[in-house]
Amino acid sequence: MCGCLVTSPYETHHLNIMTPKEEIEQLRKELEQHNYNYYVLNQPTISDFEFDQMMHHLEDLELFYPQYADPNSPTQRVGSDLNQSFKAVAHKYPMLSLANTYNEGEVRDFYERVKEGLEGEDFEICAEMKYDGLSISLTYVDGELVQAVTRGDGVKGDDVTNNVRTIRSIPLKLREGSDYPHEFEIRGEILMPWTSFEKLNEERAKREEQLFANPRNAASGTLKSQSSRVVAERGLDAYLYYLLGDEIPSDSSHYENLQKAASWGFKISQGMKKCKTVEEVLAYIDYWDKERKNLPVATDGIVLKVNSLRQQRHLGYTAKSPRWAIAYKFKAERACTRLNEVTYQVGRTGAVTPVANMDPVQLAGTVVKRASLHNADVMEELDLHIGDMVYVEKGGEIIPKVVGVDKDQRQPGLQKVQFIKACPECGAELVRFEGEAAHYCPNDSACPPQIKGRIEHFISRKAMNIDSLGPETVDDYYQRGLIHDVSDLYKLTIADICGVNKNRVKSAQKVVDGVKSTLGVPFERVVFAIGIRFVGETTAKLIARHFKSMEALRNATVEELMEVDGVGQVIAESVVKYFQDPKNAEIVDKLASEGLQMQLSEEQLAGQTDKLAGKSIVISGVFQQHSRDEYKAIIEQNGGKNVGSISKQTTFILAGDNMGPSKLEKAQSLGVPIVSEEEFLAMLE
Repeated sequence: MCGCLVTSPYETHHLNIMTPKEEIEQLRKELEQHNYNYYVLNQPTISDFEFDQMMHHLEDLELFYPQYADPNSPTQRVGSDLNQSFKAVAHKYPMLSLANTYNEGEVRDFYERVKEGLEGEDFEICAEMKYDGLSISLTYVDGELVQAVTRGDGVKGDDVTNNVRTIRSIPLKLREGSDYPHEFEIRGEILMPWTSFEKLNEERAKREEQLFANPRNAASGTLKSQSSRVVAERGLDAYLYYLLGDEIPSDSSHYENLQKAASWGFKISQGMKKCKTVEEVLAYIDYWDKERKNLPVATDGIVLKVNSLRQQRHLGYTAKSPRWAIAYKFKAERACTRLNEVTYQVGRTGAVTPVANMDPVQLAGTVVKRASLHNADVMEELDLHIGDMVYVEKGGEIIPKVVGVDKDQRQPGLQKVQFIKACPECGAELVRFEGEAAHYCPNDSACPPQIKGRIEHFISRKAMNIDSLGPETVDDYYQRGLIHDVSDLYKLTIADICGVNKNRVKSAQKVVDGVKSTLGVPFERVVFAIGIRFVGETTAKLIARHFKSMEALRNATVEELMEVDGVGQVIAESVVKYFQDPKNAEIVDKLASEGLQMQLSEEQLAGQTDKLAGKSIVISGVFQQHSRDEYKAIIEQNGGKNVGSISKQTTFILAGDNMGPSKLEKAQSLGVPIVSEEEFLAMLE
């Protein structure tokens, strides 16, 4: 391919006089401008199709001319599938947290402290939104992004530059002609917009994966993903709120600095305002307490900063936070609306979840019409009647929940809600296992949501990871009679998938290739993927490594299963029941005949030891010789158990640099030993 011969739907008239390098640079410049128009200004000037054509053209040119590669090219925003571990980086300027306030009186106290600290000198307060995301520090040199670091413990953070490059509202190169310094740092929040958050949780719900509680957790989990391609797909956003650097004028103001940053290409806080009196500050807070519900991203308060950088330096810092800034936190949101109906959803495992269907009400940035009621016990405790006025709350948790009933508004004659007795999908009588809060449909081999749910679970990321398939595709194949259980995936052909629609050939090939790629998936994930009730990812690893093969597992007794650390009576009986079902046994046999891994690999068997058998280990801090994920694998390989929180049952803490102070304090109070990286590795030699 030659730059002078390639044509595309955009301005082809100038290509004949450009060298390949010039054309690549021109395309990069135009694409960055279109990114800025779309993601920062929200004013696109070309169609998605035209943008995609330009991007594909640039990708082709960069592939053909690798000598012109640039890590800040717009094509690099798609991310990579390569696994990465994050390097700890020291902050040039510590990232301190802000003191919080929750009422008008405390805001007035802050204002008076500033006034007193400045000895009566006039000052302005810059008021801006407090975005509920993940703090990030971006460093630019000569107008190009060179490093992105998370807040971490305020002194050190994780280098997440590759992942941040995929966020389209963060400029990789600043706008030409801007008067930016040679080197500077800009701080802000990485966020997940409501639309991206809802889409992500809908996808996770269909796969019966744990939902993210709120956009902040989703953004944090996404930014720390080991695959930058995952980050690129999830639609993160960013707002920047503070500029630092040796070349920033010392007599400048915070507000004017951010206006400059906006002209360089950054997305800054919406609705910033300079306030001269405390009454103006309180009016700003009151306005945004209501108006924030219309914002596209989550906010949890207002940040108040002394505007003058000179005055900020004069006021200084406490040990934990600046004296010139404070955060006002909004109260948890609650709304009252009418309960119209209770419906029931059947999940992959057969668990039946009651759902409240209500009159639409706006809550924390979204319109809420449905909320989980969790189980029969919660319903009974709430004493729900159809037509009740119910209180719905999100607070810090963004998954809506019914938290109460306004019984003063209850009308006479309303019908009390009773939990159903039969499955709403197949009519089977529901059961409730001892010690379980949920009711289950036992008809797992013929109940459609369970069948499709088990297939969706099988293809999910932590199981077979067939990313060319999704819930909608599974439903389509099921409705067309192409698949009836997971083993049918391995019989799919391109002709089956395409049917009469020959335009599906490319996507059909991806599906067939994706299914074929699962033949190398390790045995532990196969055990997780087949969908045994109550067997999660961790339990699947434990029983797979204990029994070492599917044949040994399917012949195990309840007593033998209970010998595995973490496996109790309920899980053991569920595993035995699963393999006693002829339909399940047949599916496993079919999967084995297709070539799936039905035992631990020779490498795993050779490396297994029981040196950490019976030990529960917490990992904390930053390590030099292995990543945290690698240490988790080492612990499991040697018979130990990874646990997330410290308790009296914790054997020891594997501690690296910068172990969290709260964990250290708890370990000391409980007398839990702390083992260094070197001591731990010596323990395994």
